[in-house]
Amino acid sequence: MGTETESMLQLADEAFQSKNFDLAADIYECQLAAPGDVMGHRLELMVKRADALAFGGKFPEAFTLYRQASEIERLRPVHLVNLIKYLSDSIRRQDRQEKTAKKGLDNAAGAVVAPIGRTEPTAQTATNTPKAKCGLEEITCRFCLSFLFEPVTLPCGHSVCKKCLEREQQPVSCKECMDSSKVADVQGYRVNVVLSNLLAKWFPTLHQAGRLRREGNGLYADKKMEAALEKYDQAILIAPMDHILFSNRSQIHSCLKHYEKALRDAETTCTLMPRWSKGHVRKAQALVSLGRTEEALKEYLVCLSIEPDYKVAKTEVFKLLIDLLAPMADQVPEHISDCSFRTHIKSSINSPSQTYSPSLLSSEFSFEASSPPPASGTSRGSEVSRLAHCFLLKRRRRSSEESEDGCCDRKRSKSESSEVTESTAVSEVLDPTDLDCSLCMRLYYEPVTTPCGHTFCLQCLERCLDHNPKCPLCKEGLTEFLFQRQFSKTVLMENLISTYLPSELSERQKIHQDEMAELSNLNKNVPIFVCTMAFPTVPCPLHIFEPCYRLMIRRCIETGTNCFGMCLGDNLKGFAEYGVLLEISDVKLFSDGRSVVDTVGKRRFKVLQHRERDGYNTADIEYLEDVKVEGAADTLALQSLHDTVYDQALVWVNSLKPEMKQRIEGHFGPMPEKDSLLQASPNGPSWCWWLLAVLPLEGRAQLPFLALTSLKDRLSGIRKVLLFMAHSRQRGHPLKPLV
Repeated sequence: MGTETESMLQLADEAFQSKNFDLAADIYECQLAAPGDVMGHRLELMVKRADALAFGGKFPEAFTLYRQASEIERLRPVHLVNLIKYLSDSIRRQDRQEKTAKKGLDNAAGAVVAPIGRTEPTAQTATNTPKAKCGLEEITCRFCLSFLFEPVTLPCGHSVCKKCLEREQQPVSCKECMDSSKVADVQGYRVNVVLSNLLAKWFPTLHQAGRLRREGNGLYADKKMEAALEKYDQAILIAPMDHILFSNRSQIHSCLKHYEKALRDAETTCTLMPRWSKGHVRKAQALVSLGRTEEALKEYLVCLSIEPDYKVAKTEVFKLLIDLLAPMADQVPEHISDCSFRTHIKSSINSPSQTYSPSLLSSEFSFEASSPPPASGTSRGSEVSRLAHCFLLKRRRRSSEESEDGCCDRKRSKSESSEVTESTAVSEVLDPTDLDCSLCMRLYYEPVTTPCGHTFCLQCLERCLDHNPKCPLCKEGLTEFLFQRQFSKTVLMENLISTYLPSELSERQKIHQDEMAELSNLNKNVPIFVCTMAFPTVPCPLHIFEPCYRLMIRRCIETGTNCFGMCLGDNLKGFAEYGVLLEISDVKLFSDGRSVVDTVGKRRFKVLQHRERDGYNTADIEYLEDVKVEGAADTLALQSLHDTVYDQALVWVNSLKPEMKQRIEGHFGPMPEKDSLLQASPNGPSWCWWLLAVLPLEGRAQLPFLALTSLKDRLSGIRKVLLFMAHSRQRGHPLKPLV
């Protein structure tokens, strides 16, 4: 029997998980009707059935069952998890429906108004509006949704208030991009110096309000409530649209037991920022202090519909629901007993004559209960109607729609005028030099902020880190920053530049594009790595550690060419007259800035003119190609020579010791096969270059082969080298190949 019961309960759980709530409720009901104590878990079964009824749209029945379960034993938070989820989800769903309906009405209104003659704002005109020009939404912290005060730039490039960042629990996740992988030690981040000064200068009113808020917080921490309240009064006069100010002042009023004032400030907070969960918590706390527990419960649930994991709201909802569902004989907490709400509900349970109209439920809550309304005049009907009235919780419209609309209109006009004022203030103090990089003394281009709070152009910072892994201004070590290569651009800085300095930015972009175009030219000023011999089609791994070559490699990647020249050094000219163009295939970076760059030879070239740029060599070059042999006789002779030399090369390679051959193949790969078309490549057969790379020849002996444009001459030269090596082997002096 026990096994059958366990199977049925498991089936019920599976039905609930698959959202077959009716089946789950029926199974739980059958188990409750079974004789005995149902394995000693009657309370849990009643709660689970109530959960299934609630999610199945039968909330009145569900609530009655929750109350009956509480008569067996006082409910615990674990029993109410699904109930709270249902209620908060219902609020969230209702809000979504309202937004969709409002959006549809707005679109319809726009469609009606447009034909009358009012022109729709184009993308061009929209950018000229005060809001678009001012961009106040851009200078908002994504944690507190208020003005950025003491901004800290995260590695992802987004900026938040320093205090907001410090208050966040680990691991911190950026609210903008939801990236938590890059945000590590939040205590180590410092205020973005340039951005902080910029916001203080361009938006003095908002910055002063933030400063007053910070002073008020300090006084509040010292329990000087009256002085803190005075600071917040001053701040609100300056910034009447900042919801944070009203929220914090609400908390101060609560500490001073000015609960009505606390409620008014909390309501203002919710009006200014309806989707800010903390505002609804502030309102709920004020309502609890005033004994309006029903409304407080609703606000906590609204908070959970916005932020499901808000711990304070969760804890308080559990407390209120547990107290409300407790039997009448239980001790009633003080915050409940002071209000008439609980007494009224419990009296309604015992008063069969009191009834409630179902229309009240449908008009105010509309949670789509599928069960029919209970009969009027019955005790059960009275109880369910009243309890459903209390717990089918949707955010209420405020008592007077017209007064709220008027308030919103006034606040909206204040907001617009505030934005115009801020925009005007910015234009008056605008100075392009405020956004000049301290390294290149030009307008920031791709600004990057270091953990120590200093901002530079991306390319400027990288060039400095090539020489020294320390901040160019404060000399703080940036080894970890360099190792992680988290050079994300500072988003707000870019937005401010594009918003307020569009012409200067356009000019700066043109300069950058011209520089990139010049660096992308693979005929003039081609970067030259003066190091070793390289050959077409042959891999050439390089260890880069000198600052000038770090810069050179980075520029090759940034321009998209991924190419640079390789030449032997020359004591007189600086580097040899012939070289090979290498293409970067992979780069492995190290924490100290060094890197290993994998390259492959592409084309041969001749140097026409030597130059130098930013510490490394450059050259004007022309590319070399083999002259093709024509005529049947000459082609046949070339093919015969090719096959003979290839066979000789194969004999030499196979004569090497196994460990030597393994080292060669590990470095350069195996010897290439014969090409099917002898003169198809402008560089000739690839096996020739592979062989030249591994033959025991010095660079000066290898260099002439690059200059040859005759495949016949190159094959003849290789044959001479192989014959010389064969003779050396016979004399007992074999030469080791180069690796």
